This record gives sequence, C-alpha cells and structure tokens, in this order.
Amino acid sequence: MIHVIGAIVVEGKYDKIRLSGIVDCPVITTDGFGVFKSEEKKALIRRYAENGGVTILTDSDSAGFRIRGYIKGFVSKGEVRNAYIPDVYGKERRKAKPSCEGKLGVEGIPDAALISALEKAGVIGGAPKEGRRILRQDLFDDGLFGGKDSSKKRAALLKKLGLPERLSTSGLLDVLNSSLDYDAYRSAVEEIL
Repeated sequence: MIHVIGAIVVEGKYDKIRLSGIVDCPVITTDGFGVFKSEEKKALIRRYAENGGVTILTDSDSAGFRIRGYIKGFVSKGEVRNAYIPDVYGKERRKAKPSCEGKLGVEGIPDAALISALEKAGVIGGAPKEGRRILRQDLFDDGLFGGKDSSKKRAALLKKLGLPERLSTSGLLDVLNSSLDYDAYRSAVEEIL
C-alpha cells in the first residue's frame, strides 16, 4: 500500500474499489454527478480539504473534468490538488462497450499509471519541488498558449508528459509545478519544438 497525503476523490464505486487496493488513504466517491445535489457529500469533501487536503482523480473525459471543476468551485477553504490520468483508449473489462469518448476511466488504468498520476500531483512522499517555478509567462513564451499553433504544441507536451488532452492551461501549470523542476520543463519543451 502506498501512503497518500489527505483523501482522494473519485467518481464512482469501481474507481474506489480499484484505488483501495493501492493506497492507504480515504477514498471518497462523488457518485458521478450526484455530488451536484448532495450537500452531505459536499460537506464531507470540504471537511477533508480543510484537514489534510483532497486530491481529485476523475476520468479524463468531459464528465470527469466537469466534476473536477465543480469540486474546485465549492471548496473554498483547505487544499485541493489535482491528479490526472493519461488518455488511454479502450474499455473496462466489466463494460460491454467503451465510454462515449472511448477512454479508460480510473478503474481501467494500470497501477503504474495511477501511482505516477499521484506522484505528479505531489501527494506521495518526498518534499515539494524547490527552485524556480514555471510561470504562465513561460508557457506563453514557449508558444504553449496565446499564439499560433499553441494548441498543437500544448497537445504535444501533454502527450509527452502522459497527461489528458482536455487539461487546461492553468491545470497544466499546476501539474508542471508539482511534478517537474524548471530544467526538466525546459527539456520537455525543447523536445516537442
């Protein structure tokens, strides 16, 4: 079992079952979009955010990003971290057909990729990264947003780093600062340009 700081928030019970065999922290389900209506679920997530923090680990599809954004919106105090699984196309064993977007959810991702996502979020062991932070201006200067072909360049970087294609510029910045130092960022950018 891997020790994770705080609690992890996932979408459904199969995600929770999957993670419970890997991590030794509380795993909270949103019951999909059920969190939108459940004041009890929101209160529980807020409580964990204020006492150790929560890490949101939703699927890389549009529904997962919508739930992620909703949670970040209703948690005003405490710490909310994001862990992102890579875009892996296929279907879970228990399902008859793939999801609408054809991507595996948390329950279908291999252990190594789940652990890597949590490491990138900075919630498994180790001290926070020190040194020069990666700034929004760096992303702009490197053509990753706000310029011609920036979405193609950003997509190439996301793919290289094993991050979901739907990740926003702000989300990318959070992941970069929690998982890479500035030199590693520079190296990754130079490889895609």
